[in-house]
Amino acid sequence: MILTRAELAAIQRQAEAQYPAECCGVIFVKDGARAERRLFPCRNIQDEKNAENPVSYPRRARAAYLMHPQDTLHIYRAQDSGEDVHVIYHSHIDAGAYFSETDKRNALPGGVPAFPETTYVVVSVVDGRMRDVLDENTFGERSHRQFEEIIRLLDAKGKWLKPPQRETEKGKEWREGFQ
Repeated sequence: MILTRAELAAIQRQAEAQYPAECCGVIFVKDGARAERRLFPCRNIQDEKNAENPVSYPRRARAAYLMHPQDTLHIYRAQDSGEDVHVIYHSHIDAGAYFSETDKRNALPGGVPAFPETTYVVVSVVDGRMRDVLDENTFGERSHRQFEEIIRLLDAKGKWLKPPQRETEKGKEWREGFQ
């Protein structure tokens, strides 16, 4: 299980509350036991860094996220105490849920997975409402650079549609409409 309904609802609340800035956070699992899960919302300090040094940080929080150093420290301390980073999530603003080249670069610093057993989740927030979710399967032994995309769309009544096993042409067209 990548996300529980409660975790998805919490991510949706965070993403919509922080709109028009990207949200970010992690989900921990304790000692590999999927039943012991903890969602940890992180602070996006991209705007602060952009204000301090726009040359080094040219993008705003609407188009990028940078976790607060204290949040990053918390993540490493949680790992030291036996919690695993199960999911790293963030939102895209007024765009589809897709893995950008920046997302891939950040997940693979130096071409090596930063968190090899972690699933990365991107949610799309359009006009202040979450519209879709994309998750990338964990980096397995198959390939360190292979990203498999699964799209979940909301229907007109706000219910999640069953995700296709592979991206369909319709899903691709829908996502590209936001790029």
